[in-house]
Amino acid sequence: MKQVILGKTGICVPQNGFGALPVQRRDTETAVRILRRAREGGMTYFDTARAYSDSEEKIGKAFGENGMRDGLYIATKTLARTPEGFWKDLETSLSLLKTDHVDIYQLHNVPQCYRPGDGTGLYECMMKAKAQGKILHIGVTAHKIGVARECAESGLYETLQFPFSYLSGRQEMELVELCRKNEVGFIAMKGLAGGLINRSEAAMAFMARFDNVLPIWGVQHESELEEWLSYMEHTPSMTEEMKAFIKKEQEELSGEFCRGCGYCMPCPVGISISDCARMSLMIRRAPSAGWLSEHWQEEMKKVENCLYCRKCTMHCPYQLDTPALLEKNYEDYKKVLAGEVTV
Repeated sequence: MKQVILGKTGICVPQNGFGALPVQRRDTETAVRILRRAREGGMTYFDTARAYSDSEEKIGKAFGENGMRDGLYIATKTLARTPEGFWKDLETSLSLLKTDHVDIYQLHNVPQCYRPGDGTGLYECMMKAKAQGKILHIGVTAHKIGVARECAESGLYETLQFPFSYLSGRQEMELVELCRKNEVGFIAMKGLAGGLINRSEAAMAFMARFDNVLPIWGVQHESELEEWLSYMEHTPSMTEEMKAFIKKEQEELSGEFCRGCGYCMPCPVGISISDCARMSLMIRRAPSAGWLSEHWQEEMKKVENCLYCRKCTMHCPYQLDTPALLEKNYEDYKKVLAGEVTV
């Protein structure tokens, strides 16, 4: 079983981490069962966030009693942008997780590299909480490559969480190497590109090439979990066939596409942007009659109400022309419904 060391933290964990965002969609009993099965199967790194509704609470129920927390590394995050919000989030997280410390505490989706003396007080909060033993290591999560690079180069943070998959480009590859050079633990989110990658063994084979990258896989169903657990002992290798498959995928998905991160939401007119802006890809790459249901036809029709206010564009970490993507996807969707295009 391959082990990954998260930079200067010294934290050493098996190569697959558990992304706990999706367990917020499961009932508590099911979520607890999935979490405990992950621990039983060898996963020791669990990632959550204050923003993930009841995800922290479910982790607390799964591991907060009978010594089950022992041997695990729990990371959570705060979207707070003030000291008051920081302390409120941290205390809430500790209470819900039923623990006296968080192994890695991350400033969530940072718009800048927070530094000591920058006037926000956030970095000072992190250091004070660390001195108190409430957090052991500090990190950030980011979606903008420039901000991520600045954080990795700053010497201020021990870990960086950033989107990374076989659809990533040159800049992301350079970021991984920058983190290696600066001994910053690299935690890879969106290893399946927000659901666009539908061949897990290819995603795993790609990740396994990087000895300083810890992928966290979002797990919602037991079948998904068992797949990732099977790769702990029998990691897929990068065969010639796999290389050719990934190359084809990269060519097909080159250019601008929505990753489904949701930071563009909410929309003033109720458009489900993170679904509608990538509908063309989803109906082809994750084929399901559900995408053509009456519900989704109504959701896609809302694109006609777009105000072109560009609030979504301003919030998009990938700087996409979201209104144009919505329009393009809607036109394609109508052709699929009319039978003019087959999928």
